[in-house]
Amino acid sequence: MSAPSVPTRRPGRSTAERPPALLVVPALLAAAVAVLPLGYLAVRAGEGGLSTAVEVLLRERTLWLVLRSLGLTAAVTSACLVVGVGLAWLTTRTDLPARRTFGVLAALPLAVPSYVAAYAWISAFPGLAGFWGTFLVLTACTYPYVYLPVVAALRRSDPSLEEVSRSLGRSARATFLAVTVPQLRPAAAAGALLVALYTLSDFGAPSLLRYDVFTRVIHSSYRASFDRTPAAILAILLVVITVAITVAESRSRNRGGTARLGGGVVRPAVTVTLGRLRAVAMGLCLAVAAVALAFPAGSLGYWLVRGASASFDVDRLVSAATSTVGVSFLGAVVTTALAIPVGVLAARYGTRTVRLVEHAAYAGHALPGIVVALALVFFGIRFARPVYQETPLLVLAYAVLFLPVAVGAVRASVAQSPRRLEEVSRSLGTGVWTTLRRVTLPLAGPGVAAGAALVLLTCMKELPATLLLRPTGTDTLATRLWTETGSGAYAAAAPYAAMLVLLAAVPTFLLTHAQTHRAARSTDGVDPRDVMEGGSR
Repeated sequence: MSAPSVPTRRPGRSTAERPPALLVVPALLAAAVAVLPLGYLAVRAGEGGLSTAVEVLLRERTLWLVLRSLGLTAAVTSACLVVGVGLAWLTTRTDLPARRTFGVLAALPLAVPSYVAAYAWISAFPGLAGFWGTFLVLTACTYPYVYLPVVAALRRSDPSLEEVSRSLGRSARATFLAVTVPQLRPAAAAGALLVALYTLSDFGAPSLLRYDVFTRVIHSSYRASFDRTPAAILAILLVVITVAITVAESRSRNRGGTARLGGGVVRPAVTVTLGRLRAVAMGLCLAVAAVALAFPAGSLGYWLVRGASASFDVDRLVSAATSTVGVSFLGAVVTTALAIPVGVLAARYGTRTVRLVEHAAYAGHALPGIVVALALVFFGIRFARPVYQETPLLVLAYAVLFLPVAVGAVRASVAQSPRRLEEVSRSLGTGVWTTLRRVTLPLAGPGVAAGAALVLLTCMKELPATLLLRPTGTDTLATRLWTETGSGAYAAAAPYAAMLVLLAAVPTFLLTHAQTHRAARSTDGVDPRDVMEGGSR
């Protein structure tokens, strides 16, 4: 989300050498793309004048909207902390039966878009609409953002502190609260921030479950009125709240922390015996898996079987799947291309200009999909008519939203590759471009590819931007699912939901392992951008 914390200077950065123009110019272009929607949205919101902005902000409906959105965010974040930390501890530190299986299952909800889960629940229980249904769906879909970094933190934490605590006569519960929890706080806080930002920015689940939060009301305001200024003002307010949350989390994280003296050796902690609580722990793990995975899968299977008795348009399904993969692939390619110069500069140079560009590239973190879509709709109508409702504008939206994911992957991969090889290449008279092409990118290639794959997945699942900016006459799996579910045609929506989950499931399963290891390297002074980036979408 927007520059929630100042990027720290990482080992291997050079402050003495001036960054080459070959990288600075495209990096500035990427930064301009990232801040375009926010800048234009501010201009659009100001067109009505200060009086209009004040009138919209002081409406009683706006106050209730803020309270409802923040209340939902607080409830979901709190529940995810409990579920995520609890599952992480059970699957890494206890003798829970089948804990490896539960560990894998606990991460899989990342493959299920929130609107697919909402469709599964609302189609079975129409009365679930409202706060409790939205709370249930968002908690089930987002707790892995806490679970994965906490698992990584538990695996790399020093167990000697817990052993000392137990040797002094403290119970397992007291040791967990007094010793383990403080060690997990940075990772849990980073995951909680991602959950909060995801909840604030999510459009699909609140809309399908008919619970008015910022994203749903902004979309309704845009659709229902010729005067879109109120929608722009509400979008700016949502961005301000988002930035305020990230700044508050950053300050709380910087005020405290834990340290480990010496390199030490990572060794397994003593396994906690659950004893009589084993059955309770098993029941809780099964309950989470049932709510987050089994029920949505069962509901989806039911509607697939029911829909099989009636004919559904196979050609339309194939067309939607092809369109989804096509535009998502373009989005991943363009986003990664824009991210490479920014990521290389961020990893290798520490100048003020580079830090400013890196901050700007993260502007998409503070912009929910509905806000980016709204800004680009305004921009397309005013200044880019030829590409309005065409693929390039949709790809631009993907680049704005998911540039931070790609930048994080490129930056981390380049920072971990040996700088000396680049210096040897340059000392032999090789130019910047040739060194980048022959040395830097091949060394960082696996990490860059993983970032591109993650961007591809998030593009596939993105709903509001695709809904508003997709080319005329083109449908993706997400938009077809939205259309069919909105009209109550649950059986007709099932094939699109199933295809979307299938496209996302396998890559998500493979990527979660890389993300876990990456989070493990980030839990000392966690930067939320380095833990599960992009997963907030």
